[in-house]
Amino acid sequence: MSILSRLFGGGGKSETRAEVSETYKDFRIIAAPQSDDEGYRVGARIEKEVGGEVKVHHLLRADTLRSLDEAETFSIRKAKQVIDEQGERIFR
Repeated sequence: MSILSRLFGGGGKSETRAEVSETYKDFRIIAAPQSDDEGYRVGARIEKEVGGEVKVHHLLRADTLRSLDEAETFSIRKAKQVIDEQGERIFR
């Protein structure tokens, strides 16, 4: 596919899904599983405003799930676990 096609939306299919996100203990969690040969790798973006600046942590695990819906749900759950264990230290 040419670069112009990608810029202007021509060519391949694209699935539009609603962003799966949740607020937990003042952190914003956005599910971001990555497509993999085995299915979807667990991944999420964790954000929090600290001192007027939005800090971001990208979580990516080796765990894979077949269903995108399951991967999104598990990604949120795993991000909550990381927040409970590390809190704001994830941004260091």
